Amino acid sequence: MSQSPAQFRDQIGTVTDDGKKRKWLYPRVIKGKLFRYRAILSYFFIALLFAAPFIHLNGEQLILLNVLERKFVFFGVIFWPQDFYLFVLALISFMIFVVLFTVVFGRVFCGWICPQTIFLEMVFRRIEIWIEGSPAQRKKLDDGPLNAEKLIKKTAKHSLYLIISFLIANIFLSYLIGSHTLLQIIREPVTEHVSGLISICVFTFVFYLVFSRMRELVCTVVCPYGRLQGVLLDNQSIIVAYDYQRGEPRGKKVKKEVQQKGDCIDCGLCVQVCPTGIDIRNGTQMECVNCTACIDACDMVMEKIDRPIRLIGLKSEDEITSQHPFKLNKRIYGYAAVLLMLTGTLAYLLISRSDVETTILRAGGTLYQLRDQNKTVSNLYNAELVNKTTRPLQFDIVPDNPDAKIQYIQKEDRLAVGGSIKITFFVIMPQHSVHHYKSDIGFKLMSGGKQVDHFKTTFIAPATE
Repeated sequence: MSQSPAQFRDQIGTVTDDGKKRKWLYPRVIKGKLFRYRAILSYFFIALLFAAPFIHLNGEQLILLNVLERKFVFFGVIFWPQDFYLFVLALISFMIFVVLFTVVFGRVFCGWICPQTIFLEMVFRRIEIWIEGSPAQRKKLDDGPLNAEKLIKKTAKHSLYLIISFLIANIFLSYLIGSHTLLQIIREPVTEHVSGLISICVFTFVFYLVFSRMRELVCTVVCPYGRLQGVLLDNQSIIVAYDYQRGEPRGKKVKKEVQQKGDCIDCGLCVQVCPTGIDIRNGTQMECVNCTACIDACDMVMEKIDRPIRLIGLKSEDEITSQHPFKLNKRIYGYAAVLLMLTGTLAYLLISRSDVETTILRAGGTLYQLRDQNKTVSNLYNAELVNKTTRPLQFDIVPDNPDAKIQYIQKEDRLAVGGSIKITFFVIMPQHSVHHYKSDIGFKLMSGGKQVDHFKTTFIAPATE
């Protein structure tokens, strides 16, 4: 049953009128045109999700978010804590993109791309239908007594849920610790990886709870994105909407009827297929995830009664009220301009990012030192080098000034993968080549005959005439 226009804004459709008990949803599945498109996209993302941890590029996992080791890999490129500014900039860019996408297309991400929706509708819901049957059969089974049929079906369903949740937990963990480490945990004795086993069990229980019990509550109660769309949408946003100008007044069609009614025959099918239990005819609601299931259902009915399809469709409020087509507004241009600047800056920083990050500072509390009877002058420096590549590096530091020489106090010439070292050295310059008390001096970091970084500091010495 759908909620009346006077009630739907006062409570969500998944609780009883007194608010004390949850209404379990039994949505129908109508395999219309949009459903088929969504299924193809969903299975593509599922395949990508399961395959990505085992695809390697430049010797690294395709995507890795190893928080414990502070190592992040995206498409074969490693990012370390020193690249945190890039992560922040990328996160801000992503948030602006989400805002821009929502302003234009509403919450379509939730219905078509969100892993929660994809797994629930395309995997767990299908298993439930396969084992327990139609919505009426599922409801009857839940309301009925615990007999042999109910015990067998529920056991089979929840056993499959646990198995799939276990697989998802393993894949999720492979993004955090790496597929190599995960396979090592699987192959070696359990006693050697107790913490890994506990992690997998915890994730398995969480995913099982989400897909077997919480379900649509994740979208309507837990996820903040639904509430965010309320301040982002405007009359120009393209959302799943009911064309009330064409559909009202709704009612059953009767032959030889004198009073002309709208196209909506009040069949309630759009409510029956909704995975969050709302009536889209009541207008835009926070619970709507733009899955477009109601569009397929309504189109099927319109075709049967020989009326134009898309009584429910991807439309804006302006398109419904005044038949104005979608057009870009100042807010969209503003978000797009900010996003373009952020992504341009991020792209430049990624392209100019060096393989080795070098930080050099003059040793604290030291000044210049005169040597060789005041013929040369030296400064003492501390340098830290961080390897951001996927391979160990042999390196050498070469001054830009050919008159400068380096004398190491603590010399190292090898950088491990993801490793860092600290070195201390003197830079010695002939006194006659120093013309200012403070001058800039640069260094090339060479590895394999190639320059992998360039860094600068200041050199102080008594100036010569």
